[in-house]
Amino acid sequence: MSKIAVIGSNMVDLITYIDRMPVQGETLEAPDFALGCGGKGANQAVAAAKLGSRVLMLSKVGDDMFADNTLANFQRFGIDTRYVQRVPGVSSGVAPIFVRSDSHNSILIVKGANAHLAPADIDAAAAELRECALIVLQLEIRLETVYYAIEFARRHGIAVLLNPAPALAGLSPEHLAQLDFLIPNESELALITGQVVDSPATAQTAARTLVASGIRHVIVTLGEQGALYVGEEGEFRVPGRQVAARDTTGAGDAFIGCFIHHWNRDGNIQQAMEQAVAYSACSVMALGTQSSYPDSEAFARFQQQP
Repeated sequence: MSKIAVIGSNMVDLITYIDRMPVQGETLEAPDFALGCGGKGANQAVAAAKLGSRVLMLSKVGDDMFADNTLANFQRFGIDTRYVQRVPGVSSGVAPIFVRSDSHNSILIVKGANAHLAPADIDAAAAELRECALIVLQLEIRLETVYYAIEFARRHGIAVLLNPAPALAGLSPEHLAQLDFLIPNESELALITGQVVDSPATAQTAARTLVASGIRHVIVTLGEQGALYVGEEGEFRVPGRQVAARDTTGAGDAFIGCFIHHWNRDGNIQQAMEQAVAYSACSVMALGTQSSYPDSEAFARFQQQP
């Protein structure tokens, strides 16, 4: 299987489990806390690696106490960290996450060293990147670096996927049109297109405008309702898998990590989406982010359940 390159963020997740958010001036006791490795780029890389993909990671860490743990975590899953570099005098990225008892979450991110990942870092890794079958991007790093990576992929005939999260208005239509895959959720799709997206039907309509602009494949994640495809292979929807959710943090990243793993194996988009919907559902049954992602054996057991 060819290697996948993930160019993106890593974060330290500071997860607080709450019954409700305090109002201004109020102090509440929270039931539990967990510390974990996260960041959208790192999450997607770890999910793919846990399933057996060969992953090259391009990212930045700080020179604080979190950096060693982040690097060790990547290496524990066999991820190539040659291009995960320290930035002197800068903190690592952190993400305070608040998870309610109904499994929904609110997240803040502090980019820290992630903001220092630059186009020059892509040039430094060019030889290894050219050997990859897919470049995967998100929006927790500098936008100029994302655009440069898209241009690099196009120049070298490498498939490129963008997860436009966290949501950002005003993305360059010229760069979006160069994508092979765009995988937004409903709110991200609404922001990119300027259209109302409040159902699978309106998501389909909005996705069509992006395909008409040049994007080859648009996949919209719909949470518990599954995922929607619009693109060169037609239009179809993969239904969701109903589970008892405990923590939805990182579920979208689980979807993408599983999708890229399976698409990279055989190029079958619909089957990769079906696997990704199931994998994402499996992940929300456990607490945490990367810690909730099953490896290939645990995922196989989940799929055998009725």
